[in-house]
Amino acid sequence: MNAGIGKAQMTALEHDHVFLGADHQRNELRIWLVIGLTTLMMVAEIFAGTIYGSMALVADGWHMSTHASALLISALAYLFARRQARNPRFTFGTGKLGDLAGFASAIILALIALLMAWESWLRLVNPVPIGFAQAIAVAVIGLAVNLASAWLLAGGGHDHGHHAHHGHGHHGHDHHGHSHRGHHDHGHGDHAHHGKTGDNNIRAAYLHVVADALTSVLAIAALTLGSLYGWLWLDPIMGIVGGLVIANWSWGLMKSSGGVLLDVVPHGETLPVDIREAIETEEDRITDLHVWQVGPGHHAAIVAVLTPEPRDPAFYKARLSALSELSHVTVEVTRAA
Repeated sequence: MNAGIGKAQMTALEHDHVFLGADHQRNELRIWLVIGLTTLMMVAEIFAGTIYGSMALVADGWHMSTHASALLISALAYLFARRQARNPRFTFGTGKLGDLAGFASAIILALIALLMAWESWLRLVNPVPIGFAQAIAVAVIGLAVNLASAWLLAGGGHDHGHHAHHGHGHHGHDHHGHSHRGHHDHGHGDHAHHGKTGDNNIRAAYLHVVADALTSVLAIAALTLGSLYGWLWLDPIMGIVGGLVIANWSWGLMKSSGGVLLDVVPHGETLPVDIREAIETEEDRITDLHVWQVGPGHHAAIVAVLTPEPRDPAFYKARLSALSELSHVTVEVTRAA
């Protein structure tokens, strides 16, 4: 150990890199409950359809299995991220694992949308007889299950901006340093900024159940009108419309989760501007700035400051203390020539 650094100082400077969302465990529990509900309904439909010879029930049961599989990806991502949160091999923690799961779920959602549209097109070209009463019953049951699932997941992906500070700082005489702050602060006077910091993992799970609910609503409408007026073509048309809507949702989820994975600063994110406003003066200038999301509601930043009168990094980090979403800050200070 460096003789100039005491054991107490080292302990004070050490910190973990846990950047999980504030509602991580609650969201994980909700998804497991939805998986249980979906799986129970899936088994019941396949069992009943097999006994009573209803292919509509069997088909809907297997359809629900695709959503249960996608939800399982989300649940396992939460579980793994929580268990490995303090694993030092994850340099910036496991906060991004939810975005990886969200991206994978978005791809599955897109594939489901394409299959829906393709199957609907085949039905449009080659119409088949429809057992309206039975099909409507299946759609109504499916809608009830998905509305219950959506209710369980509702609000889980919203970031309420609850942050905290446990100030840990790294600074030394070499003018390099970084700080780590946790979050749970309702702090008055916090400098707010506008950016998307929601949990893409819970958002993906929510989109899956909402997509299934949309499919059920469109099916009920098409089947009801079809049974009244004999419009067999309306059912596949609604299937194509539903597939296009779901494909659009999946594309939005791909962009948001993929952007986090690639460290893209999203449109409307003002944190980089806020950092410059907090640091820069007539003498102090930022020459290099990197800001990226390391977890829901958590951002990291690397700030290079050029100044004629260098100060300790802690001085510049203090200027950033009001930016509550900055969980990990590294400051480099260089003397201007």
